[in-house]
Amino acid sequence: MYPKFQGLWYLVGREFRTSRRPLNVASVRARTVEQATKYQSPWNDGTEYAPPLGTTGQIKGAHMAGKPQTLATTSAFEILGPVMVGPSSSHTAGALRCAQVAASLLEGRIAKVTFGLWNSFAHTYRGHGTDRALVAGILGLDTDDENIKQAFDLAREQGLEYHFDIKGDDASIHPNTVDIDMVDDTGATAQVRGESLGGGKMRISRINGVGVDISGMYSTLFVAHKDVPGVLAALTNLLAYAHVNIAFCRTYRTEVGGQAYSVFETDGAPDDTVVPMLRKLDNVDYATFIELPGSASSLSPGVSAKEIFDDGEQLLDACEELGLSIGAVMAVREARLTGEAHAVDAMRRVLDVMREETTAPIANPQRSLGGLIGGEAKLVDATGRNDLSTSLMGAVQTDAVARAMAVLERSATMGVIVAAPTAGSAGVVPGCVLALADRLQLDDEQVMDALYCAAAIGLNLTTSACVAGAEGGCQAEVGSAAAMAAAALVQMLGGTPEQALDASSIALSNLLGLVCDPVGGLVEVPCQNRNAIGVAAAFSSAQLALAGIKSLVPFDQMAHVMLSVGHALPATLRETAKGGIAQAPAALSACAKCGVCG
Repeated sequence: MYPKFQGLWYLVGREFRTSRRPLNVASVRARTVEQATKYQSPWNDGTEYAPPLGTTGQIKGAHMAGKPQTLATTSAFEILGPVMVGPSSSHTAGALRCAQVAASLLEGRIAKVTFGLWNSFAHTYRGHGTDRALVAGILGLDTDDENIKQAFDLAREQGLEYHFDIKGDDASIHPNTVDIDMVDDTGATAQVRGESLGGGKMRISRINGVGVDISGMYSTLFVAHKDVPGVLAALTNLLAYAHVNIAFCRTYRTEVGGQAYSVFETDGAPDDTVVPMLRKLDNVDYATFIELPGSASSLSPGVSAKEIFDDGEQLLDACEELGLSIGAVMAVREARLTGEAHAVDAMRRVLDVMREETTAPIANPQRSLGGLIGGEAKLVDATGRNDLSTSLMGAVQTDAVARAMAVLERSATMGVIVAAPTAGSAGVVPGCVLALADRLQLDDEQVMDALYCAAAIGLNLTTSACVAGAEGGCQAEVGSAAAMAAAALVQMLGGTPEQALDASSIALSNLLGLVCDPVGGLVEVPCQNRNAIGVAAAFSSAQLALAGIKSLVPFDQMAHVMLSVGHALPATLRETAKGGIAQAPAALSACAKCGVCG
């Protein structure tokens, strides 16, 4: 059970309540007093902690490393998340979000929409549920809404006319690209190009034929206006009057004196009065606040501050400076970005969903949408009670593998899961963390410490490399998940932050070159078994690191290596189902009998 508190437990430190040595997070009780503005512990026990962002206090040492830091605002729950309906974070959740953001650019109800599907989207959209997800996004459903399965029926009920236009392949654009051409009930139109970046994250790269770059790093105002003198001055003056601080401003135009679009990225979301005032300005056609799901702006409008870390080097600096474990540093970062209450509630939900996704399919197996998997997790779980477990993987790893495989079964039935960092690799982190937590009898707070540690590694990989199979192959998905889990296991067993990063680097190196070749484009085979291999890589890498074995290539360099290897993979081996196992005769035969893809 959770203690009654209002602040994050991480900010005052906790001891590792087993017979093993304390985690270094425990020392924060003494050190935080010297390094942070003093705020009383919610337990009134005399300890003090650093304030969340937006208060007058700031943690010292925010600029840990010599290299410049970004102002990225990605939430931990976009790494351990989104909470979503399966089967794919890039092709289901990311696609939904592209459509969701596109629909927000029109004021009226969307009456007609055509989706132009490119590259990986074009080849696997039925098997991944991309078609349902795109329609669901236009209708305003969220990633975890189980009604996504019935999106076509809901569209007919609401009078939404939808079409899919298969564009084919174009190596010059992102592998997961969709063009969304909309008409609302007032006759207004908009054309938007969205890109799904993996793990449910997305970017808008074109609006009404004009190239833009809207990633959600900041709060974003989009203004359509005439390309005439004085318009930009009027826009910036109004924003200054409204006390909106502009971080970046970019203006795009179709031609001199023609249509123009200005994108303002600001420190915090504007209040409700700003957009209506912008719309009343001369020569302004339309203005809207674009809220990209997962950005800190959508979680805590008005909050903006430097990140504590951007890569492994800065993460280790932060751990040393603050006397915290990796998980604790990530938790402080999340509290500063989104607020303590949101951080606590969000992690509680992640843990609850993870427990359900790793156990329900074992207790009640179901066949997947494609019929290729279902019941495997229960079979592995049963070996934990016989000699197979003792002779081969051992009890804890057997439990972890069964849990990991269960998550893929739940995802493949369009059940609710936590992408970690993607849906295709979602079993590795919860499988590892929950299995070891049960063995060590850790409480919920210690488990969440470990999950924050995993999120920190995933954030670095998202920033420095990639986690999308369509961009980097399965090494970017299961490889990243194994690296995240390995670090978490090390922390749970009392290892240092340096050992955690060594474990992550070893895990990445051992899965380099792993291709993404889903049979029929479904996140079923070989994805489920590869989650099992991801668990094995995480366990072995953690044990190597805890034994004192270091990675010759440090974590940050290994992330760049993974990215370069991913880009070297041909498109046939990056989630298109056009190579590898997906093209084996037995796989093609099974796919022909499936019927999901039409």
